[in-house]
Amino acid sequence: MPSFLRTVARCASVKPRRTISVATSQIRHLSSTSPLDPSVGLTDDQKELQSLARTFADNEFAPKMQEWDENQHFPVDVLRKGAELGFGGLYTREDVGGAGLGRLDTSIVFEALSTGDVSTTAYISIHNMCAWMIDTFGNENQRQKYLPKLTSMEHFASYCLTEPGAGSDAASLATTAVKKGSHYVLNGSKAFISGGGSSDVYVIMARTGGPGPKGISCFIVEKDFKGLSFGKKENKLGWNSQPTRAVIMEDCEVPVENLVGVEGQGFSIAMKGLNGGRINIGSCSLGAAQASIEAALEHVKVRKQFNEPLSNFQNTQFKLADMATSLLSSRLMIRQAAMMLDQNHPNVASYCAMAKLHATDACFQICDDSLQLHGGYGYLKDYKVNVYLRDARVHRILEGTNEIMRIVASRALLAD
Repeated sequence: MPSFLRTVARCASVKPRRTISVATSQIRHLSSTSPLDPSVGLTDDQKELQSLARTFADNEFAPKMQEWDENQHFPVDVLRKGAELGFGGLYTREDVGGAGLGRLDTSIVFEALSTGDVSTTAYISIHNMCAWMIDTFGNENQRQKYLPKLTSMEHFASYCLTEPGAGSDAASLATTAVKKGSHYVLNGSKAFISGGGSSDVYVIMARTGGPGPKGISCFIVEKDFKGLSFGKKENKLGWNSQPTRAVIMEDCEVPVENLVGVEGQGFSIAMKGLNGGRINIGSCSLGAAQASIEAALEHVKVRKQFNEPLSNFQNTQFKLADMATSLLSSRLMIRQAAMMLDQNHPNVASYCAMAKLHATDACFQICDDSLQLHGGYGYLKDYKVNVYLRDARVHRILEGTNEIMRIVASRALLAD
């Protein structure tokens, strides 16, 4: 058993096998023969991870998801409870409190957590990406200074690449970093930053050199650094359990020791982070689709029209079959890309792009179809399916829009 699971067992004060039984009892309507069973093909250890995450999602996320969405509440206490189980540093090394998992195992965890709350899980995925960047590209002093508090979620982290004038064209970012003695002075702004104003640590891409990707560097910026401020909290369609603000730098002083890697390495760090980020956000879409189909199944079995349950109508049956097929194909693509990321496959970027493209498009459609099967009830905020729909919509935009994913895939096809 991986050391992560031993840690989980100690934290939860239960044996891992008991964890599985709890999760199984809460997914009452799914059997091991169901085409919706997300554990098919997993190892015993991966099933342990999946059951742990699904149990946490059922107990801690699902009962509060609608309340957090309605009140735009950032659930710091619950996030830290999840960090006790290892969710704060899933693929960060163990010497700084991380779980040391691979990307496939992490994808399984994010999918399971998202069945309880997509928005909160998506923030956890962004936090994990920041921790991974410091763990992978930072020096030992940076690792020891920042990562123990990030993996425990005593501190939270945000990723800052997008700008008001540089979204899909990230290489054209305009934030500057000028070295002056013992500090870099940063000027510019970042847009749509998850956790902005609430996070303690910001991994920021800024220009230290000339135009293009080779002039970009990566910095660790703390919330209380002089010259760092935040815009108003954005009012969003979804992802309401995590705050989103602009991050503004006006002569922001950052110590030279907070440069991650070397000057000019920032764009490479950002792109490698986005490969994993695309798998993570695709995994969150899988969880949204899984929960939506589960809700639709329950509804069509009890809702009657013309003296028959909706589940007896062939149209309903065909729709559910199509939804399940789309979910399975999406899951297979995400998991294959995650395995390729674990293997450092040379073609990983195009596979991550295709997996993200397919999964986020297909899973959003599944959420929409689930709402349709609920009829008018699906449009009511009393029912959770509308939250999954709204939260999953932005996944087709962030971590590279799905239009950009098509460009990445087509370039790989035409490279020969």
